[in-house]
Amino acid sequence: WRTILLRIGDKCPEYNGNSDSKEHIETCYGVLRRELEHYPFLLQCAEQLPHKIPLYGTVVGLLNLENEEFVKKVVENCQNNLQGALNCNRIRILMRFLTVMMCSKVIQPGPLVVVFETLLSSAATTVDEEKGNPSWQACADFYITCILSCLPWGGAELVEQVPEEIERVMVGVEAYLSIRFEDDDKDFLEDLWGRIQVLSSNGWKLDSVPRPHLSFEAQLVAGKSHPLSCPELPCGKQKHDAELKYPQRIRRLNIFPANKIELQPIDRFIAEEYLLDVLFFFNGCRKECASYMVGLPVPFRYEYLMAETIFSQLLLLPQPPFKPMYYTLVIIDLCKALPGAFPAVVAGAVRALFEKIADLDMECRTRLILWFSHHLSNFQFIWPWEEWAYVLDLPKWAPQRVFVQEVLEREVRLSYWDKVKQSIENAPTLEELLPPKGGPSFKYEDGKELSMELSSMVKGRQVSREVISWIEESVIPVHGALSVVVQTLLDIGSKSFTHLITVLERYGQVIAKLCHDQDKQVVLIDEVSSYWKNSAQMTAIAIDRMMGYRLISNFAIVKWVFSSENIEQFHTSDHPWEILRNAVSKTYNRISDLRKEISSLKKSLALAETRKAELEAAESKLTLVDGEPVLGENPGRLKRLKSYAEKAKEEEVSVRDSLEAKEALLARALDENEALFLSLYKNFSNVLMERLPDTSMDVDNENSQTNGYNVGEKEQWCLSILGYVKAFSRQYASEIWLHIEKLDAEVLHPLFRKA
Repeated sequence: WRTILLRIGDKCPEYNGNSDSKEHIETCYGVLRRELEHYPFLLQCAEQLPHKIPLYGTVVGLLNLENEEFVKKVVENCQNNLQGALNCNRIRILMRFLTVMMCSKVIQPGPLVVVFETLLSSAATTVDEEKGNPSWQACADFYITCILSCLPWGGAELVEQVPEEIERVMVGVEAYLSIRFEDDDKDFLEDLWGRIQVLSSNGWKLDSVPRPHLSFEAQLVAGKSHPLSCPELPCGKQKHDAELKYPQRIRRLNIFPANKIELQPIDRFIAEEYLLDVLFFFNGCRKECASYMVGLPVPFRYEYLMAETIFSQLLLLPQPPFKPMYYTLVIIDLCKALPGAFPAVVAGAVRALFEKIADLDMECRTRLILWFSHHLSNFQFIWPWEEWAYVLDLPKWAPQRVFVQEVLEREVRLSYWDKVKQSIENAPTLEELLPPKGGPSFKYEDGKELSMELSSMVKGRQVSREVISWIEESVIPVHGALSVVVQTLLDIGSKSFTHLITVLERYGQVIAKLCHDQDKQVVLIDEVSSYWKNSAQMTAIAIDRMMGYRLISNFAIVKWVFSSENIEQFHTSDHPWEILRNAVSKTYNRISDLRKEISSLKKSLALAETRKAELEAAESKLTLVDGEPVLGENPGRLKRLKSYAEKAKEEEVSVRDSLEAKEALLARALDENEALFLSLYKNFSNVLMERLPDTSMDVDNENSQTNGYNVGEKEQWCLSILGYVKAFSRQYASEIWLHIEKLDAEVLHPLFRKA
């Protein structure tokens, strides 16, 4: 029965089959009526296969004719889930399910409109400057989006049954849109409102939403309607928190020209909703996701819209809903599922984005480079590179040239140099943009005595203490110890990643002894960069591992990244930015891990206290009969509780000690994080002040040039670094807000505030 419920409608005409949806619904209804205790599974199906909600809504309507108590539980469960939903996607889909149940006569239209009006009232209050908090407009916009996104599934029934009430809602939405704060350009909410108005003027007729309940209308009308109460709405204060919690589709990503996606306005919105729902609920099952995406219940082709929707999620700022790898794998599976259509659409999207690369946010450029190189590696690196051979005629700082250069460098990481060179044989001139061929660059290749002696000591597995003594006696008096030691150890660890880890674990103390301060650590990074000058990947890995073993501090990395040599390549290479991103990310992850560990320890402590309280409660039920204690509780349970409590008491001391230690580590990590961001923004500020033009440069218009090739090198450098400032500020905003007052007082330039 579970399979029947999951596969309902799969062979109907809406899903490119030839079976009648009425038969599917009757079969499902017939099976489910014998499995009524499993109503939570029905609701789970509706939530996780939301494009089938009209079918599930009709099944619920038919069950309502036979078992009102069962359907009452479904409605109550749906309502409870809506009240407790912390995930905005879940709220939106549960609202849709309630609307569809209204169409199937399970819920009266009046109470549903009251829910709409409650959301509308809360939204209007939120953006009111006197009564509310306009910082939470993201929350208010989300409520209005929930209302509008329900109407394609139930607007016709609402207009037919409660025309005055739904008209009141429409007027209220229009009034809300007139008082909210908005940009000059039309945003997603205004665009959706325009599409709903077009749908309304067309009599709520559309082809992209199945309406199976109409086949059962004569039966469903006899069903009893169940009550629906309004959800209690949360409130809050900070704009940043609101934008994190409530998803904002601020702009629609339009990659292709309008003639490629010729759909009715509302059909585009509904198809997007279907695609986003599938991406959301199948994030752990890429093949199932691709399968459902190619079989949506719509009567038109939508490959171009599918590509736009996936790329809109992959490039979503500040971060995509799921890891970028998920979208990469879905695109690969779609190319395999639709080999005659989708690969060409993806190629068209890449070409269109490449044309606009100068206008693309820096974070989006980086994601696009990582995605494209990985995508090509799954298709034998085949691409018509001759189309982009002209980038060699552009300045070295032109965004298109940098994009091609970075994609080729990432491809070499995923394969090997000769293979990538072979892939560009149709555009051999692009070989100039390939990274250098070759392995490490060892300074002491010709066999300097000290290096050879150290190498033999390491191969002889002498301990760190002995190596340090040898360095102090033999190396330091005659030679700069740092260079020879680091170069030799890197050379020994160069055979593989495992070799590098082994060397760092065994002889990290040697490096730590030589690099005891920040300046020495900067020299250490220079040596790593010099040794691996032909491999940006190995440079990044070695520095990252050394930071993991606390041989290099994040402050040393910031100082090295902003050295004069690296500053000159800020606009032509992603290499220094990759190392900086890794350092900041590792620092942030340490704090996140500590917070999780502290939360887990607090839960363990609370559990221990609960068990202690349970034991005390059980013992309090002991009674005295003839002067002898008699158990008022089950003796077995009391014994078990005593065992739990004793064990919990032993663990409590250990947990409290661990908690105290972790909280001290977190406090230290937060102080370090504050110092890191101060250092980072001071460096940003210093280099920008040296190069910014006298007239103030508006960061919001940083990509105003339509053709990146006409931009001079100095201006492109400024645009690039401002783009990276924006990317870092946006990605780590949650941490930066904790230190904003200090940053504001000591560092923040007006440009940073805008970023």
